[in-house]
Amino acid sequence: MGIYVEILIRAPIDAIWSHTQDPSLHERWDLRFSTIEYLPRVEGGPQRFLYTTRIGFGLQVSGEGESTAQRDLPGGCRVSSLKFGSDQPWSVIREGSGYWKYVPTANGVRFLTWYDYRTRFGRIGALLDNLVFRPLLAWATAWSFDRLRLWLEEGASPGASLRHFATHACARSTLAVVFAYHGLVPKLLMHDADELALLRQAGVSSRWLLPVLESLGVAELVFAIVLLLFWRRRWPPLACLVLMVAATAAIATSAPQYLSAAFNPLTLNLSVAALSLVDIVNLADAPSAARCRRSSRATTS
Repeated sequence: MGIYVEILIRAPIDAIWSHTQDPSLHERWDLRFSTIEYLPRVEGGPQRFLYTTRIGFGLQVSGEGESTAQRDLPGGCRVSSLKFGSDQPWSVIREGSGYWKYVPTANGVRFLTWYDYRTRFGRIGALLDNLVFRPLLAWATAWSFDRLRLWLEEGASPGASLRHFATHACARSTLAVVFAYHGLVPKLLMHDADELALLRQAGVSSRWLLPVLESLGVAELVFAIVLLLFWRRRWPPLACLVLMVAATAAIATSAPQYLSAAFNPLTLNLSVAALSLVDIVNLADAPSAARCRRSSRATTS
């Protein structure tokens, strides 16, 4: 099947070439590699290199490869072909090959890659690759391509892009957890007395207290799912921000005594609103694999 990723970068082709061919620049934006080291090159031969990928907990995978670059192709295109592999027995990848292609267009440069590889560990390795490793590697490739785009188009350093992504991910996932918890525990499972009292003081009749409370719980659970499904959209945290301001105003009007209580809704709502604002601010500059094409179907230049 192979892994295909393509992105349009509005930058000079020479800049894209240097940021992908210079190992000191390449390793800064590519999530798949921790270090890349070029070996002395024999004149007329391919460029050999060593690479290392840290996978956490003190573990790393090392390998070697070789690349051959072709410049001044028809239409101003450039191609870099590569072979790679690892002799380490714990590496899922045994060996592979692929290419990078640079295609100038009127709107920028189509930067694309295709690569495939053979795995270790027989059928277990193939199953692990299909279910986990290959999808993760494809996502990391696409995410890294957008990180490169942000560096070249917006001047956002790879370190800054990673911080924006981490901040967005932390804020968005925390918002989802908060809404899921408050929808499930106090409203659906426990029927919390304070939640019922707030509804009663808002004018809900006794016969409708539980149905309304449970409906609100379901709505919060649904909104938690929406926050995750629309991970790259601004409108969920923006809606959250508006809802928190409206909810705080409603409580201040109908049940102001709760604003001075311990663990009160004022501080909770303000915290959730602040997280929503943090998410919105960091979202635009966070790399996203969704900005890349993941299929090699024919495209126009």
